[in-house]
Amino acid sequence: MKIEKKVTQKWFEQIMNGQKTFELRLADWKCEPGDSLVLVEIDESRNPTGRTLERQVGTIVKTKDIDYFTKEEIAEHGYQVISLLEVSK
Repeated sequence: MKIEKKVTQKWFEQIMNGQKTFELRLADWKCEPGDSLVLVEIDESRNPTGRTLERQVGTIVKTKDIDYFTKEEIAEHGYQVISLLEVSK
């Protein structure tokens, strides 16, 4: 399936140059590994700039699926999403 989502210029640039290799989104829509995510760059006024990127959906982790931490730990620390990049040599 091909899914289109908007992304701000800052994040679009980082995704385009390979620095940002993840997306954090509200889970109010469905996608599956292998789907195509078409990212539409938008400006400060939320208007499309005309640039798009297409990326394949890989692993999906939903926070309701994560039961590794206690409610107290989550309340104190929250979550962080970490991008994993290849090691530069």
